[in-house]
Amino acid sequence: MRLTTLCYIERDGAYLMLHRTKKKNDQSSGKWLGVGGKFEDGESPEECMLREVREETGLTLTSYEFRGIVTFVSDCWETEYMHLFTASEYEGELCGCDEGVLEWVPIEKVYELSLWEGDRLFLKRLQKNRDFFSLKVVYEGDRLADWKFF
Repeated sequence: MRLTTLCYIERDGAYLMLHRTKKKNDQSSGKWLGVGGKFEDGESPEECMLREVREETGLTLTSYEFRGIVTFVSDCWETEYMHLFTASEYEGELCGCDEGVLEWVPIEKVYELSLWEGDRLFLKRLQKNRDFFSLKVVYEGDRLADWKFF
């Protein structure tokens, strides 16, 4: 079981997206995601997300929202419980990332990128309403086999 965070930072109608191209043995290689990563021992979801955003982008978030939990079940990877955040205020300057390329992508163009199919589901939910949610997605290989919002 893996505990992770993912944050979509918004600026001027665009999300800061990470094109995962540099990390070896990356299950998300070639995909576009928000920024985040694995919990360290003793961290809360908020502490993990803030640390990961700072490490991957150089930015310090000053305003963010905990939006949901996504449970990923896969026949290839261990089960992952991802804590999903959005943010719109930050301090600092964007820096390079050792996991891929960071790029501001207009929100309406995000769906044209190479995304996990489950990510498309929760990204639409993030844009449509502000309610906290739980989503379970089941993958067979790279194919989305089942999903359900709670």
